[in-house]
Amino acid sequence: MNKYARRRGFRAGLAAAAVAALAALGMAAPAHAAPLVDPTATGSIAVHKFERFVAPSNLDNNGTPVDTTGLNPVAGVEFQVRQVQGIDLATNGGWADASGLAGVFDEADPEASITGAGYTLGTAFPPQVTDADGDALFAGLPVGLYLVEETSYPAGITPSAPFLVSIPMTDPTDRNTWMYDVHVYPKNSITTAGKVVNDADAIRLGDELTFTITADIPNEDVIDGYKIVDPLDAKLDYVSTSVRLSNGATIVLGTDYTIDYVAGTNTVTVEFTEVGRQVLAANKAAQVIVEVVTSVNEVGEIVNTALVYPNEASFNITPGDPGGPTTTPSVETRWGGVTIQKVDPAGGALPGAVFQVFASEADALNQTNPITIDGEASFEVVDLNGVLTITGLRYSDFANGGTVAPGEPGFIQYYLVETVAPDGHELLAAPIPFTVTATTGGASVDIVIENVPHNAGFELPLTGGTGTGLLYLVGAGLVAAGVVLLVVRRRRAAALI
Repeated sequence: MNKYARRRGFRAGLAAAAVAALAALGMAAPAHAAPLVDPTATGSIAVHKFERFVAPSNLDNNGTPVDTTGLNPVAGVEFQVRQVQGIDLATNGGWADASGLAGVFDEADPEASITGAGYTLGTAFPPQVTDADGDALFAGLPVGLYLVEETSYPAGITPSAPFLVSIPMTDPTDRNTWMYDVHVYPKNSITTAGKVVNDADAIRLGDELTFTITADIPNEDVIDGYKIVDPLDAKLDYVSTSVRLSNGATIVLGTDYTIDYVAGTNTVTVEFTEVGRQVLAANKAAQVIVEVVTSVNEVGEIVNTALVYPNEASFNITPGDPGGPTTTPSVETRWGGVTIQKVDPAGGALPGAVFQVFASEADALNQTNPITIDGEASFEVVDLNGVLTITGLRYSDFANGGTVAPGEPGFIQYYLVETVAPDGHELLAAPIPFTVTATTGGASVDIVIENVPHNAGFELPLTGGTGTGLLYLVGAGLVAAGVVLLVVRRRRAAALI
């Protein structure tokens, strides 16, 4: 039994005790007995706010307390109550007037329909906000007819329509008495939304990655507005958008929804037409799924959120304000680079080397599929200090919006392969593994790569050095002397003949 049921039982007990006391004393009953309205009495409207079920809850809707087990309370909803002036519910004519007003009451413009019927609205009672249990109480209300409205509600909520409540109303169980304490259960549709990013297959600037937005459909028979807005970061280039319902129900671009991309703000908007909103209302247990394909044009940690506007009223409310759109959780994609320095064994700078980058050891060993960034697959060290920064690579340890470790899906181990050595030095014999993280790619050097001189610094014979040049000269002299000696001997032999 909830607190209002206990209160009702307590009041019933007091009433019974009072009647018994009056009977014992032989006193007469008041002028307005139980079947008649007491015009001097006061009552209350107890508001119980819960999230609307997708399926009907089959709860009684007659002003009595009901069992709300399994319902999700909604806190933070503000209500306003105003009495309709000119209708006296202590008279039969007043009840006839109330019944006539019900026939012309317009939920879309309640105040205009009331004043149009010749009545006015009194000053609003102090507003009440639902607590953690979804409860708000308006007490001390005189006999009369009251307009109850939601005046403020959290973001992402479709408010319940305004409604009229009479104090009192006939007790549906004990039909010869009046209830002065009325319980109402207006329900809200709550639109939640999520967002994920799939960038595990993107490794370089220009590669495509997809943001997926999943949004609830308001649990309303009539949806007067519905749109999803994705303001993309400037580091993202827009590629395309697709829309579908999670249950596979057919929706058609141009008929059921539109897609609008504004380049000036880099914003994508998916808005459902009146026809499309009818499809949504017929599939309220499903979700709307929007996939926005983009590519990264600049390094950095790129944060992205989307907005889901569940009703027309939310369109004109600033995100974050009461009654505004639902904001999805933020997701990130992270991009950076690596800074290397080429040196000789003594630590001297070595410009002139050229590198390629690979995303797997197999590609590095086979020299296949080098990573191309901004159309370049080779990166030369032109800085006289031997420093080279290769930028435009996805973080090794961050994929699909979360941290990943070596060996897990999405983790990237990059490899450097030297394709041209610095002048007078040897190429690197094997790939150099490296990772891109939040700490790499900046002004400081991440990797120092040393090249050794030709032949590891050993001088080859017959390569033009000073010692070997002398041998050449001595050898040439010996050959020339031998030739002269041979000529002299031949001449002497000829003279003796």
